Amino acid sequence: MQTKFLKALWGMEGTYRDMFNRIQAAGFDGVETPMPEADQENEFKELLEEFKFDFIPQIFTGGADHAASFAEQVERAVSFKPLFVNSHSARDHMTFEQQVSFFEQALAVERATGLAVGHETHRQRAMFTPWTTARLLEALPELKITADFSHWTCVCESHLEDNRADIELAISRTLHIHARVGYAEGPQVPDPSAPEYAYEVSLFEGWWKEMIQSRAAQGHAVSTVVPEFGPPGYMHTLPHTNQPVADLWEVNDWIYKRFRENVKNW
Repeated sequence: MQTKFLKALWGMEGTYRDMFNRIQAAGFDGVETPMPEADQENEFKELLEEFKFDFIPQIFTGGADHAASFAEQVERAVSFKPLFVNSHSARDHMTFEQQVSFFEQALAVERATGLAVGHETHRQRAMFTPWTTARLLEALPELKITADFSHWTCVCESHLEDNRADIELAISRTLHIHARVGYAEGPQVPDPSAPEYAYEVSLFEGWWKEMIQSRAAQGHAVSTVVPEFGPPGYMHTLPHTNQPVADLWEVNDWIYKRFRENVKNW
């Protein structure tokens, strides 16, 4: 099975062309980012074609009608010819019945557009814990996730030792991987190369390995991975100066290169 690595534009600076040049030089297969504003849409599409990049658009549901917000954004995404869509979906405060209704409508949009969607396991969203996600996945067998368990370690303030059954279900429904290492007190360790976070790195790599193996066992030809360490305020900063404690590009590059090497043996 092929593993494709895409680069998030989150935290990068410069024009789209500047960013695409750096991303291509680093060996990535494409980009993940919110869709551009209308006045930059044509340029963005032309650059995707020029650089032969795969694209995963990020969408964010909101407003009075999350289902309508979702449908509008997915329908717009079709014209970008993406691999699939990554969605921050619904809200944590919704009732289970409201969440199920949202995801039923989301699945109908998937079927109508032919565009797959990974719903991200993200704080503030419906899939903010292992158990809320498991209930939704059990209720809706077609539902797929973008797995970012760094949010779960933060929300649960643990290494998820008590949530193994929920994690196994989530792994089996993983469409896409956000490769960021969290810990019990936050969604992002300051620097994954630091020895004091070796346990967390090993833990997350174990989950990522299972995700890759699960997709292969299900007969998928491709897995997709985005190293997704973020800038301040995800990244820690020094008091008084607000200077980041690590270089964002180097942190993501470390995860990217390590994942790319590990996956050869998975």
